[in-house]
Amino acid sequence: MVVGFTTILVVVLVGLLLAHLRIIDARGQRVIADLSFFAALPALMVLTISRVELDRELAANLVASTASLAAVLTVYALVSWLAWRRPAGETLIGALSSGYVNAGNLGIAVTGYVLGDPSVVVPTLLLQLLLVQPASLAALDHLAARDRSRAGPARRTSPWRRVLTNPLTLASAAGVVLAATGWPLPLVVEAPLSLLAGAAIPAMLISYGISLRLNPPPGRSGHNAQVGLATTLKLGVQPVVAWLVAGSLGLEGAVLLGVVMTAALPTAQNIFLLSTRYRTGEAVAREVIAVTTLTCLPVSLLIALLLG
Repeated sequence: MVVGFTTILVVVLVGLLLAHLRIIDARGQRVIADLSFFAALPALMVLTISRVELDRELAANLVASTASLAAVLTVYALVSWLAWRRPAGETLIGALSSGYVNAGNLGIAVTGYVLGDPSVVVPTLLLQLLLVQPASLAALDHLAARDRSRAGPARRTSPWRRVLTNPLTLASAAGVVLAATGWPLPLVVEAPLSLLAGAAIPAMLISYGISLRLNPPPGRSGHNAQVGLATTLKLGVQPVVAWLVAGSLGLEGAVLLGVVMTAALPTAQNIFLLSTRYRTGEAVAREVIAVTTLTCLPVSLLIALLLG
């Protein structure tokens, strides 16, 4: 396990060093991230999910992931509405920042190298990609349409179109179909997918390291209360709830460790993309992602020492 974390750290530091030496800039980081998002990671998703056994452990993992996500979303939303009186769109982005984990990028890397089994993160991926993300897009589109005051029709993209064209959603759905039916992939399809999938984790970790060096330090937005609450929920409350629920359902060993470690992952960067697209909660999303990304590896190491 220590070797796994050391491996991750070294590759992340390679990305940080490349950015520090100005070998790769923000544009290069974006290219690496896009390569991973549109090609390597979907390939890994298809292969990983298609090999998952739909058993009791998977169901318990899904229940624990759902419960931990629902708990932090509810707490943040209640505080934001009742105590801070923040707008609905900003509240939604803040709530997502407190619970929507970076399962598709760092999660696969951490569980793949530390536990040797990236499939433990699959239930969280399915929950987020097939339920939480579409519902959030629909809600944000509804709020944007309601609040729009400019005259004339506005051009906007259907939330269902975004869902149906998201490569991770499509790859996850394909993997679920293969896992449920037991259909094997033809070698002519599996071989190139395996080659692409092999590039996913290194590319994600290097991109992560570059982003650590290029992003400004947090604390400058004037939203420290919101950022503090979301960060505490993300790295503290969510993994604890996941641990309690997963333990009560009988999960133990590496599976329990994987569920808790997945819950302690940092906030996914696509929450910031949503905030910029809908122009709400941008500062909170940006800073929560920065803080949780910077601190997730120490938190994951602590969880591994306690449960490993």
